[in-house]
Amino acid sequence: MDESIWDTARASRGWLDAANGTGQAELTCRILKLTEEAGEVAGAWIGLVGQNPRKGVTHTREDVAAELADVVLTALVAIESLGLDARTVVTACADKVRSRIP
Repeated sequence: MDESIWDTARASRGWLDAANGTGQAELTCRILKLTEEAGEVAGAWIGLVGQNPRKGVTHTREDVAAELADVVLTALVAIESLGLDARTVVTACADKVRSRIP
């Protein structure tokens, strides 16, 4: 990933730390934020496939992708908020997944 992504995750963590503190409740909110963002992905997908007949088709694949990107960045901020380096954690995860691919 581009260096600016990692920098943005760290900067976001710093900004949130300064604004909201670093206590257990704040960390809980940052982790729960992932659920909120995932719900927005689900809403965009429902809008893409037109599952709600009252609303019809309201979203595009690009909208879904943008919401998925929000999930990714939110997860990186949560990892940084745990006091860990997001790049190291994500690289280890990618290595694990790669080792399973024949």
